Amino acid sequence: MSVNVEKRTDPPGESDYSTAAWELKEQIRSAEGVLRQRRGFFVDAYRRSTAHLLVENDRLVAFASVRRDGYILFLAVHPDHRGRGYAERLVADVAEDHRSVTCHARTTNRQALGFYEHLGFEVIRRIDDYYEDGGDAYYLKLGGESLRERLSGFVGR
Repeated sequence: MSVNVEKRTDPPGESDYSTAAWELKEQIRSAEGVLRQRRGFFVDAYRRSTAHLLVENDRLVAFASVRRDGYILFLAVHPDHRGRGYAERLVADVAEDHRSVTCHARTTNRQALGFYEHLGFEVIRRIDDYYEDGGDAYYLKLGGESLRERLSGFVGR
């Protein structure tokens, strides 16, 4: 069976894939305990952002919702589709459009922190009680002249 991965975009104000993105996020939250947001917050943030989407055989398998300033609100890859470079590809797409790329990650989410470190993100600061449930976060940033160099291997995949 051949796999067809297609890049799509939901620009601000559009939400063609918001339900599929919510369902994917909730599947990850249920299994891994991360990406905990209320539905209203998620849908509102999704609609205001640009959503970079990867669709495989007409099924959403990964997405990144990004604000106009390059801040990644949500980044999710279906667990069965990890290890294929999808998250790197999404971050590279974001980096093509922004001078810098930033995000938050839970201080306890070692998988996410390892991923961001692998791409060259740096911890800018720790924020105690950042999340609604009292969890702490790191504010991470990838930027500067070497941004495109770091991610050039992921662009165009």
